[in-house]
Amino acid sequence: MLTPLLRGTTALVCLSLAVPAAAQDDPGYLGTLVLTAGKRDLSFGSALSRTVVDAEEIADRQAGTVAQLIDSVPGVTLVNGTTPQGSGINIRGFGANTTYGSDQKIAVQIDGASVGSEELYRIGTQLFTDPMLYKRAEVLRGTIGSFAYGSGIVGGVVKLETKDASDFTGGEIGLAGAQTFEFSSNGAGKVSSTTLAWQPAERAEFLLNYTIRDQDDLESGDGRTIGNSAFRTPSGLAKARFTFGEDNSHALTFSYSQTVADDKDVPYDQFATTGGTFGNVDRLTDTRQAVANYSYNPASDLIDLRANLSFADQRIEYEYVPGSSPLEGTPTFPFLLSTINADQRYQTTKFTLSNRALFDTGSVQHDLLAGLELARRERDDNDAAAAPGGTDRRFALFAVNEMTMGSYTLTPAIRYETSEVESATTYGTFDKDALMGGLALAYDIGNGVSVFGSAAYTEGLPIIDDLGSSDAARRRMDMTEKSHTYELGAEYTGTDLVATGDRLSVRGNIYQTDLWDITSYTAVGSMGEALEKVESRGFELEASYGLANGLYMDLGGHLGDATEFNPDNTDAVWRNSPADRVQLTVGRKLNDRLDLSWEVVHSADRRDALGDDLPDATLHNLRATWQPDLGWRNGPELRVGLENAFDEDYVGHLSSPTRKAPGRTLKVSFTQSF
Repeated sequence: MLTPLLRGTTALVCLSLAVPAAAQDDPGYLGTLVLTAGKRDLSFGSALSRTVVDAEEIADRQAGTVAQLIDSVPGVTLVNGTTPQGSGINIRGFGANTTYGSDQKIAVQIDGASVGSEELYRIGTQLFTDPMLYKRAEVLRGTIGSFAYGSGIVGGVVKLETKDASDFTGGEIGLAGAQTFEFSSNGAGKVSSTTLAWQPAERAEFLLNYTIRDQDDLESGDGRTIGNSAFRTPSGLAKARFTFGEDNSHALTFSYSQTVADDKDVPYDQFATTGGTFGNVDRLTDTRQAVANYSYNPASDLIDLRANLSFADQRIEYEYVPGSSPLEGTPTFPFLLSTINADQRYQTTKFTLSNRALFDTGSVQHDLLAGLELARRERDDNDAAAAPGGTDRRFALFAVNEMTMGSYTLTPAIRYETSEVESATTYGTFDKDALMGGLALAYDIGNGVSVFGSAAYTEGLPIIDDLGSSDAARRRMDMTEKSHTYELGAEYTGTDLVATGDRLSVRGNIYQTDLWDITSYTAVGSMGEALEKVESRGFELEASYGLANGLYMDLGGHLGDATEFNPDNTDAVWRNSPADRVQLTVGRKLNDRLDLSWEVVHSADRRDALGDDLPDATLHNLRATWQPDLGWRNGPELRVGLENAFDEDYVGHLSSPTRKAPGRTLKVSFTQSF
């Protein structure tokens, strides 16, 4: 059960605060409203731990990768650096780890397409894309909000939404667009992002974006070069949307995005800063996603139909650089060469059909989301690189019913999923199915106070990466990985608390996750023997306060502990648990033209990839956004950011000890819309 640490935070959670500013309709569930008092959008009236990074914050953060963009969310850790290929996303201790870029316990979607889910050795998360393509990043933490997105999700879900032409045209007929240039002092970084939007008619819109990001090797706080931190990535986005029918009740959206990197003479091990044992390679990484989305939303509470067909394709080609490995010429080298020269490709096709219905049964109001999902994941065989090939076919049914009864909201959720994993070689075919679900309860006490709680159970079905000829591999394919997650929290919402027109939003929750029948992790020092179980607990807090004069404060933090249990009844600190972290932003918005902010991030209880303790780290980030009034219809925007202002010399939590974090970095970006 919950530790004394979590029991001690319950009183603080029950005093959580929140204030409504601009409520936003959301096609989700669990009663979510989005509220803003400072920079960060918070969820209110929901049992779901959910954080939204909107278009304004995406631009202000000037992130080089999507992982950098969302690592400010409580419980989210950026693992192993700031490059697209090497960095990974870890949520509540699950997801990217010190060996693989994914453990299948978080889901990442781009416009509904599933990406970044391959367990490739020392390669990173494969969330290989550019933040400039997106207008919204949403992070769902835990299991309770995951049943419409997949099975076995313990850490959470990351949902990315690409930009639309109407974001630039404002829904008016004509041409519009934007040009952004960005420069970084550390690594001589350069970014150019060009967007063209055309709306030839009220019911049709088209968008094209081309972004190129170029960065040399970075320097750490002690002035040393961070090896393997340079990259050059051109990215593109094409998107079209059409509406038709009475009251535009039908809508068709097509999107295609692609990011490519052609790296020469770089370490095969993306987590490392030098070639090491594996040596260097020439690596081509090509990631693309294509999505077709249809929606039908007539004047009926019973019909809000959505159909999403997506295709995600990633190809990684390697060529060993002769003379770069110290093992060259040894008996081990031929096997090593077959590993690092082994190309990789994986493709995921997915179709999701869902409907949202609003109806009443007596005094109970229902908001029912129900749907089905078909998915086919194919991977080329690559046993030499510990990446077996095969096909994974999935079918799932899901339903989430938000039932409101006065001040109470009860939300049961259920998902049934089947899988068939077929080896590309001789490992065989394996069938599995699982029924999973959860229950959330929220109670509006009144006077702005509400409390909530949830319990969720999920199972991770076998995957292509689990295939093999060993007894351990057979065991993995014949079982499912199981987990329970319990959450409890509260929030308070009010205005005019300290001064007239002020707004306050605070939300806190505690969680406990138990993972057993483990197939993803082996005991340290064992010959492939699986861990017995993992127990993880934590406390998350998000708050936002704003005054009528433009002064605002955002607060976010995570405090927790986790334990892994070995088959021999010994235990240790969970190797992937997040650090304790608190983040405070203080800022001022002046006349809607100038936004100045100071962000302080303090992290404690930190460890590197080898499990060795790291000292506490405190970072200071300064940001300014200026939108001068030049009398133009679309004025310019100037953004200046100073990250790690005091040049802190540190290694990131769970990162390789040789890969230090970047030192002081000045970023300047200029955007002109037209």
